[in-house]
Amino acid sequence: MKVISLLLCLLLVGPLGAHAVPMSMVWQGDALRYVENNAFGLGENLEYEVGYQFVTAGKAAFRIAPEPITYNGVQCYDIRFQVASLESLDWLYRVRDMYRTVLDIDGVFPWRFEQHIREGNYSRDFEADLDQRKQIAKTTDGEFPITPYVHDIVSAFYYLRTMDLQSMKKGETVQLQNFYGKKVNDLTVKILGRQTVKVEAGTFKCVVVEPMVTAGGLFKSEGKILIWLSDDERKIPVKVSTKILIGSIDAELTSYRGLRGPLLAKVK
Repeated sequence: MKVISLLLCLLLVGPLGAHAVPMSMVWQGDALRYVENNAFGLGENLEYEVGYQFVTAGKAAFRIAPEPITYNGVQCYDIRFQVASLESLDWLYRVRDMYRTVLDIDGVFPWRFEQHIREGNYSRDFEADLDQRKQIAKTTDGEFPITPYVHDIVSAFYYLRTMDLQSMKKGETVQLQNFYGKKVNDLTVKILGRQTVKVEAGTFKCVVVEPMVTAGGLFKSEGKILIWLSDDERKIPVKVSTKILIGSIDAELTSYRGLRGPLLAKVK
């Protein structure tokens, strides 16, 4: 069941590819950047079923609060990712994980990140206030330098959704950076191509991406991670699959609401 929590959080990890699209790192005094976002908005809710082979093992959800919050004097999205094992399987391995990012609405970068892990007998709580002006992270582990507009693992996913993936071709990569623990790590995701996939929520045309894990990254997977994003302006994650030694674990979209606009990639 530990793989369940990694499955949807391992969205963006890896090295810079040969045809990278670099993130803008320009900082202009105290001015904060503006990123055009037609992908998501307040009140978006995405729910998933996590399974191994033909057995449902857990549930997961990405949720944006319906109202903005004010943080460091600016308007922000309050975004949470939660994953839980089914109560009927808690006796085997209980999972109750929650990740939170406080995301600048205009600039699509995080001001705060929280991770609360409850897996079996293991627990971890990590919190980081990301001072994007002074480029310092104040965390439960101390204070550390960060790069401009650095992401956490959840905000990186939402920033990726604002990018023009429809114009990208097979083999191209997107480079981001992630702060976790005590340092900044490179994050890269590779475009693998396009497929049509069927899940409980419907049938969708998707762009398929692969997080490329490197040493020093936030997570290390036992196998390959593939993600299917709706091939339209919303770019919602329709399916996530990880290959392991004994098969594959999949997270598939079961329902959605509160989208910013029409889901044109849905064919039925």
